[in-house]
Amino acid sequence: MTTYAVIYELANDGSWHARAAEFPVFTCGDSREEAERLIREAIAFHLEEDVREGRELPPESGDVGTVDVDLSSVIAQ
Repeated sequence: MTTYAVIYELANDGSWHARAAEFPVFTCGDSREEAERLIREAIAFHLEEDVREGRELPPESGDVGTVDVDLSSVIAQ
């Protein structure tokens, strides 16, 4: 099993968008679970095509995280 970073975003209309961090793969679904299933399938398809074309598979994602940002001074304006 290989691990790649995926970014999930909840859209204003309630749908979920997912995109791979390392390569141009995007999906959307009615739920986060659907978006996750679809992005997994899309990444696999993308990588299968890379292999067929003789390209090397990208390395697994490194450490991915989130940060907290203090916006109190910005919001207070």
